[in-house]
Amino acid sequence: MKEFYTDDLQTKLPPGAVFSAKPLNCSVTAYKSGKVLFQGANYEDEASIWEKFANETVETKNKHNASNKQERNTAQYGQLSLLGSDEVGTGDYFGPITVVAAFVAKENFSTLSKLGVKDSKGMKDDQICKIAKDLIQTIPYSLLVLPNEKYNSLQAKGMNQGKMKAILHNKALLHLKKKIGTTPYDGILIDQFVERDTYYRYIADQKEVVQEKNVFFETKAESVHLSVAAASIIARYAFVKEMDKLSEKVGFEIPKGAGSHVDKAAAKLIQTHGVDSLTQFCKLHFANTEKAKKLL
Repeated sequence: MKEFYTDDLQTKLPPGAVFSAKPLNCSVTAYKSGKVLFQGANYEDEASIWEKFANETVETKNKHNASNKQERNTAQYGQLSLLGSDEVGTGDYFGPITVVAAFVAKENFSTLSKLGVKDSKGMKDDQICKIAKDLIQTIPYSLLVLPNEKYNSLQAKGMNQGKMKAILHNKALLHLKKKIGTTPYDGILIDQFVERDTYYRYIADQKEVVQEKNVFFETKAESVHLSVAAASIIARYAFVKEMDKLSEKVGFEIPKGAGSHVDKAAAKLIQTHGVDSLTQFCKLHFANTEKAKKLL
C-alpha cells in the first residue's frame, strides 16, 4: 500500500503510523497494528480498492487450500457409509432454519449420483426441489424445522445461532440413528459451522448427545460426501416449502437472503400486518429489522 501511494506520502506521521498519504479527496493512514484508516469525502471509493484486493488475495489462497483439502477428504470419505448433516436458512432474514441428517450407504452412491445429488451450492431451487422429491423416497433422513417464533424466543434469552444449530444437528442425528436401527455405518459427517470443541460445549446440556469415535467435522462437507449433499438438498427443499407457506400467509412473495430487497419486503410486511408480525416471519435481531423501520 505504501508503494501504491508513493506520490502522495506525507512526511508528518501520527503516533504509531507506518505511513500517511493524501490521495484525491481522501487521507489514508496505516498503523503498526495492521489497521488502515480512510478519511475524507472519497474514503469509500478509496477503501473499496483495498477491500477488493484483499478479498481476491484471500480467495485465491482459500481456493488453493480448499482444492488440496477436498482431494484429501474425498479420498478419506469416498468409500464410507455415513450419516451426514447440514442446515439451511441461517443467513436468511425471513423463514426458519431447517436441519437435515441423511444416511447414505456406499452401495447407494451410484443411485444418488443418477438422481443428480451433488453439492447444491451451484443448483437453483427448482432443480433442488425436483431432486429432493425423489431423494426423500430413496434414503433415510430426519428433518427439523426451527420456526421464527421459537428462534426469536431463544435468541432473546441469550442463545446464539451457533448453539441453536448444534442442538438441531444433534437432535436430527439422534432421530436418524433411531430410524436406521441396527443398519451398520462407518461414521457421522457434520458440515462444520464451529470447531469440534465448541460444538460439543454447545450441546453439553442436552439429555442425549451423539458422541462416538467416528464423528467428523468438515467445512463444505457437501462436496466431499453424498450424505451431506443429500442432507443439504432436503434441507433446502424444506426451507423453500416453508417460505412458500409464509408467502401465502402474508399475501405476497417473501424473498430469500438478507439484502436491500429483503428490507423492502419487511417494510411491506409491517405496513400490511403490523410490526408484531415480524416475530412470526423474521429473525428479529438481523439488521434488516431496523432498516425496514427506517424505510417506513
